Amino acid sequence: MRALLATAAIALAGPTPAQSERAVVWAVGDSATAGEAANRVAALVRRGSPDRFLYLGDVYEHGTARDFRLWYHRRFGRLAHITSPTIGNHEWDNRYSGYYPYWRARKGRRMPPWYKTEVAGWEILSLNSQARHGPRSPQARWLESQLDGAAGDCRIAFWHRPRYSAGAYGLARDLNPLWSRLAGHARIVLTGHDHNLQRHRPQRGITEYVVGAGGRGRYSLHRGSRTLAWGRDDVDGALRMVLRPGHALLEFRAPSGRLLDRSRASCSPG
Repeated sequence: MRALLATAAIALAGPTPAQSERAVVWAVGDSATAGEAANRVAALVRRGSPDRFLYLGDVYEHGTARDFRLWYHRRFGRLAHITSPTIGNHEWDNRYSGYYPYWRARKGRRMPPWYKTEVAGWEILSLNSQARHGPRSPQARWLESQLDGAAGDCRIAFWHRPRYSAGAYGLARDLNPLWSRLAGHARIVLTGHDHNLQRHRPQRGITEYVVGAGGRGRYSLHRGSRTLAWGRDDVDGALRMVLRPGHALLEFRAPSGRLLDRSRASCSPG
């Protein structure tokens, strides 16, 4: 267990602008699929010249090595050195022949199931909604070890399945152990899985953004959600973040680059 925790704490994906005063970070999920819609979203991300790219999971249809080659690599492979991924449900079953070998080849080292890195004064935590995440799970204990005694709340966590959603999947209460550990220590959570764009009202001080409209077809939103602050189910897109120490600007952008929604977050370094 200690070896696993130590390995998972490695900061991945090559050099990061951890100490820089400003970094542009793009995030999207559910975009490694056939079709022109996914091509347009990927082109949006590449045009945005990211300093860091967060892929929020799902390589269709089954996350095989062939799926990674056909649908992920041709769109996002050139960003591999600045990419921090998390695994989705579609690649989970074939993770040992698809996800893990792909990222080991790109990174030159084993991909931990959860890990952290730093960008422009923010700590970014890649967590895993497919692996065990109950209160006593290795993942929850690792997260607790990273947060125990840690100063401030300048943290962004991301995983695949949303805890809160006004879309097809509703509330994922099984993710409460991760959310509860992050409360008071993080300001932003990013997810995919639901094929739409959502910004939720803060829950225990954390704002969740669902960025699953990556080109795989869209799911309808239910406007009666008590936590939904903004959402679109009629357009694909990705999330652009401009991070500075203590501050974050977050923008949902359509494939054309058109601004769909803008919000801000601030944090305390402690």
